[in-house]
Amino acid sequence: MRFLIQRVTSAKVDVEGKTVGSIGPGFLVFIGVCATDSREIAVAMVRKLLGLRIFRDENGKTNLSLSDTNGSLLLISQFTLYADCHHGNRPSFINAGDPGLAERLYQYIIDLCSAEIPNVQTGIFGADMAVSIENQGPFTIMLDSDEIIRKKPQA
Repeated sequence: MRFLIQRVTSAKVDVEGKTVGSIGPGFLVFIGVCATDSREIAVAMVRKLLGLRIFRDENGKTNLSLSDTNGSLLLISQFTLYADCHHGNRPSFINAGDPGLAERLYQYIIDLCSAEIPNVQTGIFGADMAVSIENQGPFTIMLDSDEIIRKKPQA
């Protein structure tokens, strides 16, 4: 699972010219799912996301989390985070998870975040979306479950 997190002053997502999600200060998170992802991985990724201390405190240091700042979340499903560009110039998306699995995990992530953060907005799974971002910093972080979750050695 991959989360591309952008600290934003504001962000919105439009589908067919209509705004379906909009936030003020907080995180815009693009979410990519691969075939081996699970609810357990989603829980670990959401825990890491919500614990990130990348907002400035009174001394200007990045020391505050989303909860500390009463920030909002805009969650967007983004299978292209699993683009494979090793061969040729046309990306392959063979590493992206099956749409059924991806949609179930995307909804599960929304539910997990909504239990912790008062304002969670979303895009529409599978839709052609126009995302507008006012990135703050800019500050962008990639979380990859392969790095976040310690894998047990194979026997």
